[in-house]
Amino acid sequence: MTAHDHNHDHEVAQTPDSARDHAHTHSAAGRTLLLALVLTLGFSVVELLAGWRSGSLALLADAGHMVTDGASLGISALAAWLAARPPSRRHTYGLGRAELLAALVNALSMLAVVFVIATEAWHRLQSPGQIDGATVSVVAVLGLVINLVVAWVLSRGERNLNVRAALLHVMGDALGSVAAIVAGAVIWFTSWTPIDPLLSILIGGLILASSVRLLREALHATLDGVPFAMDIEQVGRALAGVSGVREVHDLHVWPIAAERLALSAHVRVENLTAWPQTLKALTAEAAKLGIGHVTFQPEDVPVIHPVQFVPAGWQKTQR
Repeated sequence: MTAHDHNHDHEVAQTPDSARDHAHTHSAAGRTLLLALVLTLGFSVVELLAGWRSGSLALLADAGHMVTDGASLGISALAAWLAARPPSRRHTYGLGRAELLAALVNALSMLAVVFVIATEAWHRLQSPGQIDGATVSVVAVLGLVINLVVAWVLSRGERNLNVRAALLHVMGDALGSVAAIVAGAVIWFTSWTPIDPLLSILIGGLILASSVRLLREALHATLDGVPFAMDIEQVGRALAGVSGVREVHDLHVWPIAAERLALSAHVRVENLTAWPQTLKALTAEAAKLGIGHVTFQPEDVPVIHPVQFVPAGWQKTQR
């Protein structure tokens, strides 16, 4: 571990080579996203032409969704590239937060896609048209294969919030392909065209549920929220359990990238002369919790009773 003194009362610690590791990870994620982008946009052109020729809303919706997938993957790839850039004087944490913004934009774009699909489906239910079921089924099968390949490529890479947002687009598109296959088969054998917009609405509902969850996570992270999977009180008690620590207060944990967390806290210690060893132990404890960038301010102010952890705005709790 390395430590740096800031104004003689703040200690900052980071795990070794963390910046290099994060840059390598983001670079790999960017290459994965670019490959997925090429596959998606390449087939979207084929599907758009087939949807227009066959008159299928399910196929057109799926093609439109693949175009938004391409935009989503492009945004995600750009964000991964920005996140891999080193910190600068203007952006001392780097540009890792670009991935959080990309996830937020992608979640909002999915909501827009759902609205467009639902609106067009309603119009198709009011005024059904002729649909070439055979063409719909064949093209949708090819689209499903492409989507599954793209999903497989993305799932094998980094699984941060940015990549999850892109993967949501792709999986939603795979569901759209399934809907188009079913609709095409039903129309081919029964000529019952309402199945096309009805299945489009169903898939839109499934996409909506996933989009709202992703939007909630992305907005929470963008607003510096503590990750949902992390209990801030447990973090505080784990740090307070380090040898030589009497109290932890003013504890804050927030994301500085899609999968990179920062922490700051005031720490009351028994002996300031042993602070280097205590800092090393605190940094190691934070690393166990997945927090790679930590800032601790040591204090030797005596306390009447030993306290384990004092959350902001909460009453003190005894050991």
